Amino acid sequence: MALSREQIAKRVAMELQDGYYVNLGIGIPTLVANYVPDGIEVMLQSENGLLGMGPYPSADQVDADMINAGKETVTAATGAAIFNSAESFAMIRGGHVDLTVLGAFEVDQNGNIASWMIPKKLVKGMGGAMDLVAGAKNIICTMTHANKHGESKLLTECSLPLTGVGCINKVITDLALLEIKDGAFHLLERAPGVSVDEIIAKTQGKLIVSGEIPEMAFD
Repeated sequence: MALSREQIAKRVAMELQDGYYVNLGIGIPTLVANYVPDGIEVMLQSENGLLGMGPYPSADQVDADMINAGKETVTAATGAAIFNSAESFAMIRGGHVDLTVLGAFEVDQNGNIASWMIPKKLVKGMGGAMDLVAGAKNIICTMTHANKHGESKLLTECSLPLTGVGCINKVITDLALLEIKDGAFHLLERAPGVSVDEIIAKTQGKLIVSGEIPEMAFD
């Protein structure tokens, strides 16, 4: 069956490495803060000026002034620093973010991403995404594999205005984990109970399937 938002975030968290500086975008990416694996330390960065973001607060921890880029209340980890957004973007533009996790409307087989605009629809806008895709060393996208009409969001070529070009390394959807390289999506893992045939049917872009594709393991 398809992964929940929380399961997608948990699988993303398995990509974290000790010592990483990580920026989490709005939506599913913000949930990653709740699933940082035991035994590693990462510094989560929010573009509005928080380095050392902790998990979502419990009811008695809520501080209305401590928010992430999506204006959700968060906690601060030990050693956290708070600064203005200009300094935050200097960190991003300077290439000091090891990994960023973003949502997307579309991603294509060449690693292009469209995440900020749908013509004639009201969306929140690009935020810091254009800076993040240009400055981060590694970028993972989280998204549903298809839209509400069943149409693929993993395309041969993005149809919406682009956020960045040739910048996406991996995509984790509700159906699969895929790596983008050499002009194609390479299927690495599938969600538990999801068949390779279903992933093929819902991927419009070039998809490479090599050998037996394992199911994701969360333990």
